[in-house]
Amino acid sequence: MDIVGVLIALGVLVALAYRGWSILLLAPLCALLAALLAGQPLLASWTQTFMRNAADFIAQFFPIFLLGALFGKLMEASGSVEAIAVKMTETLGAGRAIFAVVLAGAFVTYGGVSLFVAFFVLAPMGHALFKAADIPHRLMPAAIALGTSTFTMSAMPGTPAIQNAIPMPFFGTNPFAAPGLGVIASAVMLGFGMWWLQMARRKAKLAGETYRYAGLTASDAISNDDRMRERGAVAHDFDPGEIARGGHAAMRPGFLIAALPLVVVVATNLVMTFAVLPRIDAHYLAETAWGSTTLSAVAGVWSVIVALTAGIVALLVTNFDRLPGLRSIIDAGVNAAVLPIMSVASLVGFGAVVAALPAFETVKVWVLGIEGGPLVSLAIATNILAALTGSASGGLTIALDALGPTYMEIAHQTGLDPELMHRVAVIGAGTLDSLPHNGAVVTLLSVCGVSHKDGYLDLAMAAIASALVALVVVITLGTLVGSF
Repeated sequence: MDIVGVLIALGVLVALAYRGWSILLLAPLCALLAALLAGQPLLASWTQTFMRNAADFIAQFFPIFLLGALFGKLMEASGSVEAIAVKMTETLGAGRAIFAVVLAGAFVTYGGVSLFVAFFVLAPMGHALFKAADIPHRLMPAAIALGTSTFTMSAMPGTPAIQNAIPMPFFGTNPFAAPGLGVIASAVMLGFGMWWLQMARRKAKLAGETYRYAGLTASDAISNDDRMRERGAVAHDFDPGEIARGGHAAMRPGFLIAALPLVVVVATNLVMTFAVLPRIDAHYLAETAWGSTTLSAVAGVWSVIVALTAGIVALLVTNFDRLPGLRSIIDAGVNAAVLPIMSVASLVGFGAVVAALPAFETVKVWVLGIEGGPLVSLAIATNILAALTGSASGGLTIALDALGPTYMEIAHQTGLDPELMHRVAVIGAGTLDSLPHNGAVVTLLSVCGVSHKDGYLDLAMAAIASALVALVVVITLGTLVGSF
C-alpha cells in the first residue's frame, strides 16, 4: 500500500501542478497524503521531515538563486543581453539565423543569465532573423532551447547554473567537475541539435514553408498568465512575472561592455575554484558553530556566489548611468528569486517525506539494481524524477538527497570518481525535464508564439534527444576511461 500511496500522491502533485496550482501548497499536501497512506505521523512528517529538508535546500542554495536572478535582471534591464544578441546576429547574418540564435543564447546563459531572461530577449531577435531568412518561426523555440537549456545548463565546465551547483555539496566537487567530459558532451549536444535544426529547415524549404507570424509580443504572452508563472517558477531559477517589472535602458551598451560581466563571472569562478579556495585555511568549518562541515562541501557554492557577485559589481560599474530606476530593477531581480527557490524547496520537502517512507527502500533497491552500473542507475533516477517534477533542479535534489550518500559509498568502494557522478547527474537531470508540461517549455513556446503541435517535436529533438545522446556518450567514456 505504501508504494501505491506514493504513486497516488505523486499523481496528484503532477496533475494539479500543471493545471497552475501553486506548488507551495501542493507539495506539503501531497507529502502528507503519502505519509497518511503509509501510516506515518502527519505533523512530524510536515515539520520534522518536509520543512527541515526544504529549509536545508534554501540554506544551501538561496544565495545562488538570489544573485543569479539579480544578475539576470540587471543584464536584461541594462540592455546587455540585447546588445550581445544583436552583435551575434549582425556578425553571423540572416544566412546563419539559426546558429546566431543558438550562439547568442549559449553566450549569455553560460555567463550566468537566467534562461527566462534570455527567452524574452532572444524571442524578438529570433523573429527578426527568421523573418529576414524566411525560416518558419516554429523552429525558433528549438533554436533558443538548444542555446539556453542544454549544454550551458548541464555540461559546460564552470557553468553557474543552479543545476551544476546542486551536486557539489553531495559529492564534494566543484563547478568544473569532469571538464573534458563536459566539453565533449557540449559538442555532442550542439552538433546533434544543429544537425536536426538544419535538416528541419531544409525539409521546410522543400515543402514551400515560409515565415508567417503576426502574434503577441513576448511580454504580452505571459504577463497575465498566472498558471504559466507558477509552472515557470518551478522549472527554473527566475520568476517570469518579474521580467516586465523595473526600468529598462533607453540605449543598449556596446558589445564589449555588455559582454564584460559575463566574462567576469566565468573568470572569477575559475580563479576561485582553482587558485583561491584551495589555498585558504578553512579548518574552522569543522566546528559546530560553522555547521561541522568541510571546505570541499561548500567550496563549489562559494565559487559561484563570488563569481556572480563580481559579475554584478562589474555590470553596475560599467552600466550605472544606463540603469533607470535602479532600485526598482534590483527589487524586481531579488523578488524573482523568491518564488523559484520556495517552489523547488517544496519539491525537495515532498521528496524527503517520500524517501523517509518504509516503501522507499524498495524503490532504492530497484534503482541501485538497474543493469549497467551506478552511472546508468544514477542517470535513470535523475531523469525520472526531473520528468515527474518538471524541474531539473528539484528532481536532481530529490535524487541526491535520497541516493547521494549511497552513491558516494559505491564510489569509495569501486574507485568511481565523484566528478564523473556529478556530470552524469547534472546531464541526466537536464533531459526529460523538458517534457511538454515543463514550465520552461510552456513559457518558451508561448513567448515565441508557437503551439505545442507545431513546435514541440523540434524542441524535443534539440533539447531532449541531444542531451540523451550526450549522456550516453559521457557514461560510455566514463565507464571505459574514467573521468577527465
